[in-house]
Amino acid sequence: MNEVITIGVDLAKNVFQVHGVDAEGSVVVRRQLRRGQMLAFFKKQPPCLVGMEACATSHHWGREIEALGHQVRLMPPRYVKPYLRMLLVVGALSVIRRVKQAGYTRRPWLAELLQRRSTKIAAIALANKNARTAWAMMAHGTFYQEPESQAV
Repeated sequence: MNEVITIGVDLAKNVFQVHGVDAEGSVVVRRQLRRGQMLAFFKKQPPCLVGMEACATSHHWGREIEALGHQVRLMPPRYVKPYLRMLLVVGALSVIRRVKQAGYTRRPWLAELLQRRSTKIAAIALANKNARTAWAMMAHGTFYQEPESQAV
């Protein structure tokens, strides 16, 4: 049986995202919880490490979850979102560099944007698009499907 050893919690106003992994790093739990379901969910889990971004409500939830026997660690926001954002922008810059080397892309909107805007603006737009795509895939439990090729 795969027992959860680490749970990551993304806090929000009403709906929280919970992601739990076992000792091998395999995903065991991935679900959304409403505010009223949080404590019931953690009561059912064996004691484990729970990580969450330090924000306005994280101290409250941290105390409540620790009272159930879990070990809670709060992470400063500067370590959570900026790192991910930086990785998305670096990846987008890499794609744009390849587009400029090859002279074409399967994404006409990107080629058009590169003609009108700077590389940095295009990279941020591509990074935002990639973030929205990743969120949609996680939220709906789907896999990425490459768009049909439309060379420009």
